[in-house]
Amino acid sequence: MAITFETSGSAVAPARPTFREAVKVWAKIGCLSFGGPAGQIALMHRELVEERHWIGEQRFLHALNYCMLLPGPEAQQLATYIGWLMHRTAGGLVAGLLFVLPGAVVMLALSILYALYRHVPLIDAAFLGVKAAVLAVVVEALLRISRRALKNRLMVGIAGLAFLAIYVLHVPFPLIILAAGLAGWVGSRAAPELFQSAGHGGAKADTHGVVDQMFERGELAHAEPSLRRAAGIIAVWLPLWLGPVVALWLAFGSGSVWTQIGSFFSLMAVVTFGGAYAVLAYVAQAAVDGFGWLAPGEMLDGLGLAETTPGPLVMVLQFVGFLAAYRAPGVLNPMLAGCLGAVLTLWVTFVPCFFWIFLGAPYVEALRGNRALGAALSAITAAVVGVILNLALWFAIHVVFRQVVSVDWYGIGPDLPVLSSMDWQAAALSAMAMIAMFRFRLGMLPTLAACGLAGMLLSMWG
Repeated sequence: MAITFETSGSAVAPARPTFREAVKVWAKIGCLSFGGPAGQIALMHRELVEERHWIGEQRFLHALNYCMLLPGPEAQQLATYIGWLMHRTAGGLVAGLLFVLPGAVVMLALSILYALYRHVPLIDAAFLGVKAAVLAVVVEALLRISRRALKNRLMVGIAGLAFLAIYVLHVPFPLIILAAGLAGWVGSRAAPELFQSAGHGGAKADTHGVVDQMFERGELAHAEPSLRRAAGIIAVWLPLWLGPVVALWLAFGSGSVWTQIGSFFSLMAVVTFGGAYAVLAYVAQAAVDGFGWLAPGEMLDGLGLAETTPGPLVMVLQFVGFLAAYRAPGVLNPMLAGCLGAVLTLWVTFVPCFFWIFLGAPYVEALRGNRALGAALSAITAAVVGVILNLALWFAIHVVFRQVVSVDWYGIGPDLPVLSSMDWQAAALSAMAMIAMFRFRLGMLPTLAACGLAGMLLSMWG
């Protein structure tokens, strides 16, 4: 995601904001963070760099570069990073939590409504339209990321191999990421010019911010690397993250839905390089084909709901965790189990985000300019394009066709649609969504709303 900002010129930084002032601003950002990571980062830039001058342009982009190296939602981690710089751990916690909580509350409410009213015919028809729009959104993301990542034929080849590996050979997503990173690391020595990482645009003018003045006055001692501090962070945050997962495994065993949710989404927190669209292909296939938590169309429904809420798109995982526990509640009330499943999913998804920032941010300067690391990330980004292509194709055949067969050639083979089972309404709505977004440049939210309404109208007319 190449993001370039322009500023009108340098400005004198105001006084350091109080903690209460910062809380108000982070709450505002959390409630308005629609539009995916690009829109969320642009919102933070306007609020924090241009309007309030809390952080300078170059330092903002430096923090963004670091967050792009991490697994997980980069916009949420960027908010955590800046909050941590200004008000230490408490500031980072508040910034990161307020970026997530508004969307989490909305997503939980939508998940409950979905579980209760999913099979009402008119609601079902609306979700048919939403699925079609989501397909267009995923294709748009594929085109956007491929333009940034596929700079030469080698990167195209890596993307193609990643697509074949996950679509035909069913290679696990984490192994694809690991192999791509290793290829980039080796390639940085053999042909470094082919693995140049896609950087972020720089600013034409630097804005001297509050954080920059704090640095000059020596008030950022907590941002200096310290092995003792790092050991303390590991001792606190690793048990916070993995302790509940281990406790659930000891209490209920490996076959429990609670253990499955905790362990699976903990793994996702480690391998979600490349943004939510990259990991969703793996999550969708695991949740549908592996664990049986969802039907194929329901994953699309969840993605459509996540697109309409503030906060990171990865919030769709909360929807998956809710339905998984709702449908296997054990002795609990299904609705209570679903809510607990959503909370557990949020916990193991976002606690690692704080862990990466608090542990690694003081060492950002050591990572900057590392060519081998940049080459590995370039290869990973190219592989992510192939993974997102798999996601788009997987969604397309499950939206447009009612029947899908799995080809099995000695344990490998792709999923193929049954051509005679084409859903012409879904195909027409998908085409309409594509035209709206690509030809008329209609935004994501208007396209989702228009397709949902069109699905309802088609249902009433039919």
